[in-house]
Order: sequence, then C-alpha cells, then structure tokens
Amino acid sequence: MLPRQRPRRPTDTPLASRVSVRHGLARVLSKRGLCSRSEAERLVREGRVRLNGRVVRDPEHPADVSAARIDIDGAGTVAAIPRYLVLNKPRGLVTTVRDERGRGTVYRCFDGADLGWIAPVGRLDKASEGLLLFTNDPRWAARITDPASGPDKTYHVQVDRIPDDATLAALRSGIEVDGVWLRAVSVVVLRAGEKNAWLEIVLDEGRNRQIRRLLAAFDIGVLRLVRVAIGPLALGDLPKGQWRELDPGDVAALGG
Repeated sequence: MLPRQRPRRPTDTPLASRVSVRHGLARVLSKRGLCSRSEAERLVREGRVRLNGRVVRDPEHPADVSAARIDIDGAGTVAAIPRYLVLNKPRGLVTTVRDERGRGTVYRCFDGADLGWIAPVGRLDKASEGLLLFTNDPRWAARITDPASGPDKTYHVQVDRIPDDATLAALRSGIEVDGVWLRAVSVVVLRAGEKNAWLEIVLDEGRNRQIRRLLAAFDIGVLRLVRVAIGPLALGDLPKGQWRELDPGDVAALGG
C-alpha cells in the first residue's frame, strides 16, 4: 500500500521554484544589462561593488541573479530595461567601444542618446557597412551569434570581377583557408557590369572576415560589402549612420 501523501498547504512551493539561480558576481552584473562582463570584472576587482552590503573583490563570488542587492560606487542598481537596436553602420568605423589607435567607433552613431550600456551583437569590420545589432541582453545576443542555431546573415558584395557559374558553385562548396573550412550557404549574382558584379551572399556562421577571406581564396577582390539582413530582419531604408529600436516582433523572430 502506497504511503499517503501530505496535502500541500497553500504556502508550499515546489522545490524547483525555491532554488535560486546563482552565478559569479561579474556575470550577474552583465546579465542585468548594467555593463559588459569585462567591465564588471574590473569594477569588482577595484572594490567598487557591494553585494548585500559587503564589498566583494572576487568577480566569481556567487550571487543570486534576481534577489542579490548590488551597489556600484555606493548607488543601488536594478536590472536595466532590455534594449534591442539596429544600426546602419557606415564604412570606416570600427565595432568596438574604444579603439587604442584612436579610430572612430560605431558608438559615435549613438552620440546624445541616453541608452545606458549596449554592446554589438557580432561585428562588422571597418571597411564593411550595413545592419549591426546592439543590445544589453547577453542571452539574446548569444542566441543570435550561436553558429549552430543563430539566423543566417545576408550580404550584398561588390566584387572586382564577374564570377562564372563554376566559381559560384565552388564558393558554395567551400575551401580550406588557413586551416579553416569557409563556405557560403548561397551565392547569386544580383547584377553585373563590364568589369565587376554585385553578389548576394548568405552565411550561416560569422567567422572573422569570412566573406573577404573566402573570396580572396578564389582571387576575387571585394570593393564594397554591405550586410542587408539578419534572419528575417532586413536593413530596409534605414539611413546610413542612423539607428532605431526593434519592435517586439523583430526581437522574438531573431532570438526569442
């Protein structure tokens, strides 16, 4: 005979919901959208962060993601309002917060906007332009940049020759470059002139300078490279150097 189960009182809570989620303090700061992981580690090591009233200098010190009281420089913190932005990146800017060589960065495009901490989702190199996402939600960003499950990225690329069908097929098949296999999901000619052409190239991963390296392996030079879409989100008519907030449908379609 099975033992009788004690009826659950209204105040009883399933064990799973009573277990707090704990991570290192620096990671909790990042998860709350307050700063980058590296910036959080620096703040903690400098003794500028208090956890539940006590200074903690170990970035890996465990903290409750939702319940911990965290102060920075004596001021209380709350989780930042999630932000999801799209920028039409101009050519000539680097995708970083600050550049040791003094070059202009993509954050120049947000001058005057009170956005708090936001970080780029992936990167575009200095010579590339087009659609670039920003967020203060690290988990959303990780889903988009995940090479296994993230959305495809679509580029329009002007090249210095007109590839024939065999070359297009080889770009789709792929080639080993410096020990790494590079390929495109799709390559089609959008339009061609006498000496150059525009290609539409779709990638399902985001390796560093992947398109430029792939094309260079077939002696094809890049004249211009523009990212025009990430998954279902198209750059559309967003002006160069301008940005906008994503609507909830875009956010869900890209990363849930």
